[in-house]
Amino acid sequence: MCLPCFTPSPVAHHLVPGPPDTPAQQLRCGWTVGGWLLSLVRGLLPCLPPGARTAEGPTMVLAGPLAVSLLLPSLTLLVSHLSNSQDVPSEPSSEQQLCALSEHPTVAFEDLQPWVSNFTYPGARDFSQLALDPSRNQLIVGARNYLFRLSLANVSLLQATEWASSEDTRRSCQSKGKTEEECQNYVRVLIVTGRKVFMCGTNAFSPVCTSRQVGNVSRTIEKINGVARCPYDPRHNSTAVISSQGELYAATVIDFSGRDPAIYRSLGSGPPLRTAQYNSKWLNEPNFVAAYDIGLFAYFFLRENAVEHDCGRTVYSRVARVCKNDVGGRFLLEDTWTTFMKARLNCSRPGEVPFYYNELQSAFHLPEQDLIYGVFTTNVNSIAASAVCAFNLSAISQAFNGPFRYQENPRAAWLPIANPIPNFQCGTLPETGPNENLTERSLQDAQRLFLMSEAVQPVTPEPCVTQDSVRFSHLVVDLVQAKDTLYHVLYIGTESGTILKALSTASRSVRGCYLEELHVLPPGRREPLRSLRILHSARALFVGLSDGVLRVPLERCAAYRSQGACLGARDPYCGWDGKQQRCSTLEDSSNMSLWTQNITACPVRNVTRDGGFGPWSPWQPCEHLDGDNSGSCLCRARSCDSPRPRCGGLDCLGPAIHIANCSRNGAWTPWSSWALCSTSCGIGFQVRQRSCSNPAPRHGGRICVGKSREERFCNENTPCPVPIFWASWGSWSKCSSNCGGGVQSRRRACENGNSCLGCGVEFKTCNPDGCPEVRRNTPWTPWLPVNVTQGGARQEQRFRFTCRAPLADPHGLQFGRRRTETRSCPANGSGACDTDALVEDLLRSGSTSPHTVSGGWAAWGPWSSCSRDCELGFRVRKRTCTNPEPRNGGLPCVGDAAEYQDCNPQACPVRGAWSCWTSWSPCSASCGGGHYQRTRSCTSPAPSPGEDICLGLHTEEALCATQACPEGWSPWSEWSTCTEDGAQSRSRHCEELLPGPSACAGNSSQSRPCPYSEIPVILPASGMEEATDCAGKRNRPHLMLRSSQPSSTPLQSLDSFPILLQTAKLCWGPHCFEIGSISSTWWPRASPASWALGS
Repeated sequence: MCLPCFTPSPVAHHLVPGPPDTPAQQLRCGWTVGGWLLSLVRGLLPCLPPGARTAEGPTMVLAGPLAVSLLLPSLTLLVSHLSNSQDVPSEPSSEQQLCALSEHPTVAFEDLQPWVSNFTYPGARDFSQLALDPSRNQLIVGARNYLFRLSLANVSLLQATEWASSEDTRRSCQSKGKTEEECQNYVRVLIVTGRKVFMCGTNAFSPVCTSRQVGNVSRTIEKINGVARCPYDPRHNSTAVISSQGELYAATVIDFSGRDPAIYRSLGSGPPLRTAQYNSKWLNEPNFVAAYDIGLFAYFFLRENAVEHDCGRTVYSRVARVCKNDVGGRFLLEDTWTTFMKARLNCSRPGEVPFYYNELQSAFHLPEQDLIYGVFTTNVNSIAASAVCAFNLSAISQAFNGPFRYQENPRAAWLPIANPIPNFQCGTLPETGPNENLTERSLQDAQRLFLMSEAVQPVTPEPCVTQDSVRFSHLVVDLVQAKDTLYHVLYIGTESGTILKALSTASRSVRGCYLEELHVLPPGRREPLRSLRILHSARALFVGLSDGVLRVPLERCAAYRSQGACLGARDPYCGWDGKQQRCSTLEDSSNMSLWTQNITACPVRNVTRDGGFGPWSPWQPCEHLDGDNSGSCLCRARSCDSPRPRCGGLDCLGPAIHIANCSRNGAWTPWSSWALCSTSCGIGFQVRQRSCSNPAPRHGGRICVGKSREERFCNENTPCPVPIFWASWGSWSKCSSNCGGGVQSRRRACENGNSCLGCGVEFKTCNPDGCPEVRRNTPWTPWLPVNVTQGGARQEQRFRFTCRAPLADPHGLQFGRRRTETRSCPANGSGACDTDALVEDLLRSGSTSPHTVSGGWAAWGPWSSCSRDCELGFRVRKRTCTNPEPRNGGLPCVGDAAEYQDCNPQACPVRGAWSCWTSWSPCSASCGGGHYQRTRSCTSPAPSPGEDICLGLHTEEALCATQACPEGWSPWSEWSTCTEDGAQSRSRHCEELLPGPSACAGNSSQSRPCPYSEIPVILPASGMEEATDCAGKRNRPHLMLRSSQPSSTPLQSLDSFPILLQTAKLCWGPHCFEIGSISSTWWPRASPASWALGS
């Protein structure tokens, strides 16, 4: 039969890998210790299913227990997969039972995070004390060495205050053998009372208490000793409560060694009292859990070693109480409680032999229902189990009203004894005197009768909630009004750091239901909660952790998006609002009649689990069928067992068998062609390559032997030209003008040639600031008499002129205003006037010729020559006051004796200068010798008409591509003469008779524009006759001039043009005759051409 050793798994598409189970199967299937032996003969191939032999490729995966043939070049593989056994056993009954179990829902840390507010503080640890202050919307937190005020809304920081021990206190603590960790200040009492907050800390084993302002915890109102109010050691459990009368009831150890436990009252108007010291019958190594002020009594919940238990050592949970009006004894039980009583709390599973949860871990008072909820666990050394029990205050009172249990002597048994005052309510004696204010209990009874005979029984025989393998640590309770009834919702903290949300109700169908389990810590982190508080009005939990505080909402109705999820959560807070079509609380519902709940059973977590593949088995070699040992394949398998499908979950999806690493030996591809030389001149190298990809080695195949890259030298005989480059710039020349804007220049040289790109001269402006105004004053004229009287008295005047010019050149002076000075000369000569002789002449002439004659201007003289030949100069002309001259006291001429005028405003002529060379043109040939050229123009600046043109060539040529041409071509011919179209050409021919594919590559001819232009000049018709050709067309004789002027210059637009003539030809029709060289360098268009024939 075909493939006798392969048995498919009953799970579709699932294969359990492994060798055959029995030796017979192993022998039949060819199993070897080294791996699967896949060398079945080709005769088995017909047994393969259709399509199994068509898979090709180096890797293949199989989803079932089939034999597969891999068809590769020169390689055929048969892969077989072996199941673990022939018979797959059915699921064990334990798994069937697991599917039938109902597990409570859980909320993962990631899903809870959007609903949680978090507070942390650098350096702060042990957030163990939380005190709610709803009236001020704040949460007061006590941590190690710190106090905080946080917002109730989102635990954001309102205030942080450091409260650490002093350095001396810490050193003293460590000197007593305590560690640095222990010698810190751990807050262990934190109570808000009125406008103050009372707190106590261990203070490095030196307890201290302070009262602070509730709105500003950094301000201390009072500081007192913390002994008997706070433990020395932070690991000791303690509790405290402040009564309505302001008295502090603290339960703690009151010595350094922790061997003196006490319930102690202080701070109030009553005397300080405590339990009997060093009396284990009163308190025997207690762990205090909680304290409450209820009515006439102060209640304390604790666990301690049971003194009444005769067989071995065990721990009982207790409730103790004292009267708040207790004043202690007289002569007997002085400073000691006279009303102290304690009773056992019974939390157990009923049965013929009850199972007791003996150790109380947490308690919660629900005053609205007069209930005390307690969390109980088994002993530390036993199997972990936990329970929650509820106790009525009436049941506690009933136990205290019952009989006592008394031991006459240490050898006697504990026996019941009647209660002398069965309904004791803290009554006091009516008498006055020494016993005034004493309670009605006798001091002898108070000293020996304190342990109650009957235990306090819970509300229901069975615990409200039980849980195996888990230890509960904290508990808070909320009252929730659902649509049909009132529910008690328990929030239970565990030692692993989760919070269980459970129901406590009389209905058996939902009693003890876990609604959900909240994971408030990240995955992988497990630690007990430090504290747990509830604020009903804000519907929030406040959780103290080792490193922070969390605010967790009591309900998350909005998280349920569908009606099924909302009702299936069985949460008393949540119901489906049919009108709004959303999950909401009762308060947020739009219409209570349309708000539905279905709290009829416990919510169940879906335990269906889809299958998942486990790890792959080690790779095993698969042998070839054809015996080719040059390559091989590897095979591996995996099982659908991580996890296995459970409770109707999906099977694993994907391959169960993996075939890979089908090895191939590598082989080289052919060499590539040689690449181009790495350099165009000078020695370089060429490269050719090949790759090991014909085929490439795969999965352990042998790699190719040899080099994948070869190199060789090239261009050994083609040296590179000397590099041509610019030298550094020279220094800037002196500025051409000291003001008003000048020009500086600097130069650089082209090293190793004259073909550098760019200019060799660079200009820049300098001294742009305007020139200062130049002023010149003329000398004063001689004093001239005016207004001469007959007595010889007169006035004299003299004049001078101010000339100014805002130029550096003083020739540009302009006349400014005239300045006149006047002086008086008396007739007696007492003044300093030196014109007396002139006055005397005037007087004499006046006596002979009394007529005065005023001066008059003569005609203007001719204009002088212009002060400048261009760019605005000036000229002057003058006149004299002689027509007539002033006589006999006549007035001088009025007006200027000189007149100036601008002249020659035209610009100065400009001499031409060359522009920079252009870059070299492409080489005219790729081999065999070509040329390239560059040009420049006389435009930097261009010459003004009539000025000198630029001297030198406007075009330069140089050789290029001088290397030999490829095989077959003859050398290039010389360039032809320029045609009338301004072009030249040259040619070459292939010398190979039978050229191969690589011979004679390229063009056989080349053309280029002429490097110069032939300028046709039409001669005047005078003196010549026009000729007529045979077709009757007239041909005018014309002159062809060869010049260095670029052909792009528009000559027809110039009246005259500067050219550097070289040769001339006289053309008549198609016939031209060279007639010699031209000596003229200017060619005026307005006149006939004239030239001189050279020799």
